[in-house]
Amino acid sequence: MDHQAAPPILTPPPLPGGGGGGGGQRRARWLVHLVVLAAYPVVIGLLGAQRASSQTPALSHGPEGLIIVFLIQFLIFAAVFAFAWLVSRASCDDLRCRWRGGFWTVPLGIGYSVALRLALGLAAIIVVVILIAVRVIRPDDVQHLAFANRPDVGALVDVNALRRNPLYFWLTITLVSFILAGFREELWRSGVLAGLRGVWPGAFASTSGQIAAATLAAVVFGLGHLAQGWIAACGAALLGLGLGIIMVVHRSIWPAVIAHGAFDATTFGLLPWVLEKLPSLH
Repeated sequence: MDHQAAPPILTPPPLPGGGGGGGGQRRARWLVHLVVLAAYPVVIGLLGAQRASSQTPALSHGPEGLIIVFLIQFLIFAAVFAFAWLVSRASCDDLRCRWRGGFWTVPLGIGYSVALRLALGLAAIIVVVILIAVRVIRPDDVQHLAFANRPDVGALVDVNALRRNPLYFWLTITLVSFILAGFREELWRSGVLAGLRGVWPGAFASTSGQIAAATLAAVVFGLGHLAQGWIAACGAALLGLGLGIIMVVHRSIWPAVIAHGAFDATTFGLLPWVLEKLPSLH
């Protein structure tokens, strides 16, 4: 295991393996891989929009239901990802699965989660200032705009269970945050980046090309959150872009997995306190 911090990419990574066959066949395999993975968050988002009127939160009302939801969602993703992998035969290096940086990967990921939260807050402030400057909105409209487009917290999590049931709370900030969100979604992102590089190596094989691929993946990631409102979708896209860049720079999914998991864990951890102070958000 490498016990030194992983350096940023200085040279383009090797092209993805193709699982045998000629160039055309390899590209066709990667195309199937890419289409399957790119469709996954969009389909999940559409299903989420269809159940938006349901009285049951996506993470159920209690620990038992949460575990069942976790298993179902993770197994569905595993089946989709396994199919894509069987077609492309992506290698560990293609998917950036190697742990680089030793122990320091953990604090590095946590530090990135803090930086991403600050960056998203700064981006929101800049957008609001610009909208006020060009007179699209007035300063008095900001609070109303934020309230009208707030994420539907109750559609995702049972707020009362999060407040009052310690097991539900800890499952949410561990299994849900680090496995269902962090690992699952960053493995999806690495698969999309590998797919884009495999289908169009001339455009996406270089470091700058992989950052462009991370941008495209972030857009798809944001579309998968439209059921939560356009502000949540834009925030998810910006978060996805930051996580994708982290993954490209460190040539590993793990700093991004930890950053994503820590980001979601702190969000869920602070949610009961925020909703207690701002009950109108519930």
